[in-house]
Amino acid sequence: MAKHAEKYIETDGWSITEKGFHKQKNAVSESLFSLGNEYCGLRGYAEEGVSAPSLQGCYFNGIYEYARETHETAYKGIVKRGHYMVNAVNPLKTHILIDGRKLDTGKCALEDYERRLDFKSGLYTRSFKIKTRKGKISFVFSRFLSMTDFRNLYQRIEINSDFPADIEIYAGLDFGTKHGGKAGRWTKIASAADGADCSVLGRTQSTNQYIACFQRVQCDCGEKEAVESKFGAGVKISAKAVKSLQITKCVSSFADKTGEFGERLLKDGKPADISYEDALKENKRYYCDFWQKSDIEIDGDEENQQGIRFCIFQLQQTYHGIAPTDNIGAKGLTGEAYSGHAFWDTETYCLPYFLFNNLAAAKDLLLFRYSTLDRAKERAKELDCKGACYPIATLNGGEACDLWQHASLQFQPSTGVAYGIMHYVNVSGDVEFLTECGMEMLLEISRFLLSRGDYGADGKFGFFCVMGPDEFQMMVNHNCYTNYMAKKTFEYTVSCFEKYGEWESVKRLGVTQTELESFSECAKKMYIPYDEKTKLFEQHDGYFRLPHIEVKDIPVEEFPLYYHWSYDRIYRNDMLKQPDVLMLMLLYGGDFTFEQKKANYEFYEPRCIHESSLSPSVHSVLASELKKHEEALSFFGFASRLDLDDYNRNTCEGLHTTSIAAAWLNIVYGFGGVRSDGEKLVINPSIPDIWRSYSFRLNYRGSTLTVEVRKGVAAITVSDGEVCAVVCGRETRLSGTKEFAI
Repeated sequence: MAKHAEKYIETDGWSITEKGFHKQKNAVSESLFSLGNEYCGLRGYAEEGVSAPSLQGCYFNGIYEYARETHETAYKGIVKRGHYMVNAVNPLKTHILIDGRKLDTGKCALEDYERRLDFKSGLYTRSFKIKTRKGKISFVFSRFLSMTDFRNLYQRIEINSDFPADIEIYAGLDFGTKHGGKAGRWTKIASAADGADCSVLGRTQSTNQYIACFQRVQCDCGEKEAVESKFGAGVKISAKAVKSLQITKCVSSFADKTGEFGERLLKDGKPADISYEDALKENKRYYCDFWQKSDIEIDGDEENQQGIRFCIFQLQQTYHGIAPTDNIGAKGLTGEAYSGHAFWDTETYCLPYFLFNNLAAAKDLLLFRYSTLDRAKERAKELDCKGACYPIATLNGGEACDLWQHASLQFQPSTGVAYGIMHYVNVSGDVEFLTECGMEMLLEISRFLLSRGDYGADGKFGFFCVMGPDEFQMMVNHNCYTNYMAKKTFEYTVSCFEKYGEWESVKRLGVTQTELESFSECAKKMYIPYDEKTKLFEQHDGYFRLPHIEVKDIPVEEFPLYYHWSYDRIYRNDMLKQPDVLMLMLLYGGDFTFEQKKANYEFYEPRCIHESSLSPSVHSVLASELKKHEEALSFFGFASRLDLDDYNRNTCEGLHTTSIAAAWLNIVYGFGGVRSDGEKLVINPSIPDIWRSYSFRLNYRGSTLTVEVRKGVAAITVSDGEVCAVVCGRETRLSGTKEFAI
């Protein structure tokens, strides 16, 4: 693998720390030090501004804009107008003047620069000293988002000087934020300022959504002056000849996704009453409880311990189920790349984490898809099909991707939703969800697949002119992943209707026996390209005949390839962007033999360039199952520290949030050997040579399983009841603590 780490973050199991100001890495650090609580996300930018690469970003889940450009002459099925998560109000608008000179860490003589993000509290601090002709001045900036009262953001600025200085600080709220380098995405409707308090209301220009913010500032000295501006409001604090100053700020934000409340938000909202100190204590209690339930502990590998905790922490910040209208964007709430869209990653990579850590949140992710079923039906019609086609990229349920080769050729979202329903019901046993919501989605997805697929001249059913998970091949026939996932969707849909078809909640769906027979027939006659001799599944018809390229010989300077290679050049060889056949073998691991997995791993792994952040974890999980322990650990390090060490040279654009979820998969499904695609839970642990031990927890069917793995032995402790599972190849009933030789 040509890619390598660019390390500059200090190694610590419970935090990330940057020592010294890495100016050219500033935008990367802004991503790494991002804060979020699902409701809102805030990049780790310097609130006072900085002369360095920077993306000043604040994003609210479900707040978006439509693209200004439309494709008036677009062919049918091609998206005419996309939508994107819009950069919202800047709640930390700050200017600092010391003796009349503006503070700018990009230009100052700095000492002891440090920023730190604490996983046990969600507190982000940035501290440094500047040298002047009169002496030194130290600064400490602190901020956190409340995880319990999610509308609240807290900020504190502490300044200490060796000499009496005139200090002026402006602390405000501002809708003049830029998106994609351009301003003007928001209209300020109203603002008010009175002493240390102010408020501001803004509206999106095309979606009629609103955000109202209320600011309260406390200061230990100085005079306060209320200020209103074109895009916002704030307070100016002036202190003459002082050696120290501290201001504390609380911002309460209220987002209206529907446009229903509008200007009433200013009347109904108010700043929070809870103090900075009490709110921080509440955050610490929240995270203490969270880590007790969801921590993964590694003894003997501090870098990967830090990596996996960073991933879990950021995943919890991104989503934990506060609203069924929320979803998980590929960058979460940490940047503007991918326009904030959710992809098929949600059901395949992210859902497993929530299935075993927060089942209610897992259900909400699927309810988001149910609430947008009508939009998926509309999309199917645009593609001249029946049923429901879920979008490749979306915020509101509609297709937002205007690249036809993705939006019109990729059906991973639809089969991914079907897989997610099956997976959720397997783990939860929630038959009510299946009959009330899940089966309707399954039926409409199957109707779409039936109408989009076709029978070839050989009498086999399959999909023509598609693009599979490996996005370096398009307009191919019989992509193995697409065909196999459709086959499994048909089979699961039919089995559900055979089992629950007489329930009143199911009868309303109006499925006919003829339809079910058609689904079954397509599943039976589905073409799966497979060579019995080599045990290789061909990625798609003709893949084995493509020109070969040695991916290890591509210079690291040419990554990301999309920025350095012409678009068509990427498609002209057998190089893979991300796992395709191997992804299939992860999702339905029980369907394939050890020999099949080994043959396909050894064939496809050398051809994968890992241009997708989702790729390393899949390879690590399968390598672990195949006893390729060194490879598994290497890929795991790539996955868990993908952003921390900027492997793909694009962390500046935002964190790879769905890849972060895949790093959890890497531990639990990889080294832990957990499988949940069958009727029984499977646990088959292994341990890397350099680790002394590791442990993880699973919440399953009302019980908590703690899996502790040491050299040669795995101990599984079950609290609250009994669990039937297959452990190390043996079916067993787990209760209390049992040890197994590995």
